Amino acid sequence: MVATPDIPRATTEALLNPKASRKPRNMGQIIRWLLLFLGGIAMIMPIAYMISTSLKWPHEVYNVNLIPEEPTIDNYRYVLEDGRFYWWFVNSIIIATITTICNLLFDSLVGYTLCKFRFPGRMIVFIAILSTLMIPTEMLVIPWYLMSQSFGWLDTYWGIMFPGLMTAFGTFLMKQFFESVPDDFIEAARIDGLNELQIWWTVAMPLVKPALAALAIFVFLGNWTAFLWPLIVTNSTDMYTIPVGLSGFGDEADVAWELIMTGAAISTIPTLVVFLIFQRFIIRGVVMAGLKG
Repeated sequence: MVATPDIPRATTEALLNPKASRKPRNMGQIIRWLLLFLGGIAMIMPIAYMISTSLKWPHEVYNVNLIPEEPTIDNYRYVLEDGRFYWWFVNSIIIATITTICNLLFDSLVGYTLCKFRFPGRMIVFIAILSTLMIPTEMLVIPWYLMSQSFGWLDTYWGIMFPGLMTAFGTFLMKQFFESVPDDFIEAARIDGLNELQIWWTVAMPLVKPALAALAIFVFLGNWTAFLWPLIVTNSTDMYTIPVGLSGFGDEADVAWELIMTGAAISTIPTLVVFLIFQRFIIRGVVMAGLKG
């Protein structure tokens, strides 16, 4: 006769009643989830209020109710039928797209050079680039304007874009990510006969896709929402970007908040598209970093 092993009473109860074996949630975890929930509500509320205001009539704008009493889409019809908004939208798309592409190319090239090449004064150049982060944008507006005026760039796409075609933050970000690219890969590519541009494009760039995705999101959003410099460098209404153009829906006597919120709601669509396209690369990079750790 085979002896039956003794099964602890706690194990027997857990098998008969699985719910009883579950431990109550830690109070700290509940607090964390509560804080995350409250933070999410705080982030969603401005967007919800923007959409709510875009559906209101002018006399309801200052009503704090989140749900409009008489919802209307006339604001969207007015904004979309306004030919000016179309040009503002196109201008913003062109400027943000070209600037983002230039940042991805130039910042990655400089970051790769500062990371993988050894030459005299390398750190001095890197520190000089980083030092520009401490200069407020407002201090650079006058030099930028004088430069644009002397070269005839006022009221042009190039005049709006040239200050942001390369950024110190992007250079720093790409240099730090290129540090994670093994030098053995670079040396193996050189032995195979690839030149430095081919190594940068075919070997190093595919390994830093998360950084490229993050930089693309930051640069696109920054140029899409830029207001001060486009306002200063543009003179004609046809060259306005969306933030500058939407400010024209009001004057000192009256501000058409319902139209401004409608234009803002429409202008969030490209930013959401960009984020949805590049977020998978960022998530993949975070996962891979966790696995390496």
